[in-house]
Amino acid sequence: MNSKIIIGIDASNIRAGGGVTHLIELLRAADPQVHGFSKIVVWSGLATLNRIDDRPWLVKNHQRMLDKSLPYRAFWQCFKLSTLARLARCDVLFVPGGSYAGNFHPMVALSQNLLPFEWRELARFGRSLMSLKLFLLRISQGRSFKQADGLIFLTCYARDVVMQVIKTSRGKTTIVSHGIDSRFSYPPREQLAMNQYSMVKPFRILYVSIIDMYKHQWHVAEAVASLRKAGVHLEIDFIGPAYGPALEHLLEAVQKNDPNGEFLHYRGAVPFEELHTAYRQADACVFASSCENLPNILLEAMAAGLPIACSNRGPMPEVLGEAGAYFDPEQPDEIAEALRTLFNQPNLRKKLADLAFATAQEYSWERCAEETFSFIAQVAAGSKHTKSQLEG
Repeated sequence: MNSKIIIGIDASNIRAGGGVTHLIELLRAADPQVHGFSKIVVWSGLATLNRIDDRPWLVKNHQRMLDKSLPYRAFWQCFKLSTLARLARCDVLFVPGGSYAGNFHPMVALSQNLLPFEWRELARFGRSLMSLKLFLLRISQGRSFKQADGLIFLTCYARDVVMQVIKTSRGKTTIVSHGIDSRFSYPPREQLAMNQYSMVKPFRILYVSIIDMYKHQWHVAEAVASLRKAGVHLEIDFIGPAYGPALEHLLEAVQKNDPNGEFLHYRGAVPFEELHTAYRQADACVFASSCENLPNILLEAMAAGLPIACSNRGPMPEVLGEAGAYFDPEQPDEIAEALRTLFNQPNLRKKLADLAFATAQEYSWERCAEETFSFIAQVAAGSKHTKSQLEG
């Protein structure tokens, strides 16, 4: 493999959340000799660049315009990036944000957001700025994916959904899942019998995720409340930042079912660096999303060795396999039944936790980096070969 490949990374729109985590861990796990490159140039704002580890082969190129709002970043990507990539003698450009408006080729795009491509999920936001934003992303990412020389998906489910929308892409495609930070890994603990839980020592459920329209936290709250009324000793912590309209739904459910705050707890956002401690304190996890590309939070719960009650939508069954108690995330009765099953059956809890933990071991950032950069290098090499044939 050519060891002189120079890769450019457009991180102009990688500013927060899972996108930043993916970029940080991808570069941290990268090995130039294995992946076949000599240099990586990353263009981004200062906040993102400051979180990326320094490496001898890494050039962190700060662009002041990328510290500003979206219109400035879009202008930079459209009119500045291609020139900068050519001046840096890049052999290939990697766009982990998905949307690209420049003219540099070869270009490899990464699909990380499935919301724009599922009409049913997009429609949950009604007539709002969020709907408009997602619709514009559908257009911009769809165009970028069609023009990409290489396209990376995180799951088979995501690939099928996106390809059904865009129909075709000029380049090859592949599937590379994300990894899991090792600090989340914790072997499954002993599962207690149901009679060992009480109102003083309840069965503690954890739901980590942004409070959003497609995460259905209010349905989970209703399910937990119905179980409490039936005498099941459990409580739940909701952890995550919030989208305003969705938070209203959750708080209404809390006020209706638990006005004294005894068993439905919204804890707000927790720094990602501290999140693993929340998993350590839980007895089980619930994940009720109806739209995901690759559910990183589900992977974290699996790595944490917890029994999981999980949505049966999207890629969740593909990721969790037989290691979950599944439910329809829009049916509180089904959610309650899945949680009741976990609570009542400690042997099942142990079986599911063991299986989920074992499955989680397949997700590493080292594997993600190796597969990602190998694919990017293949696209770069294929483009060089095509160019040499045309010139010959």
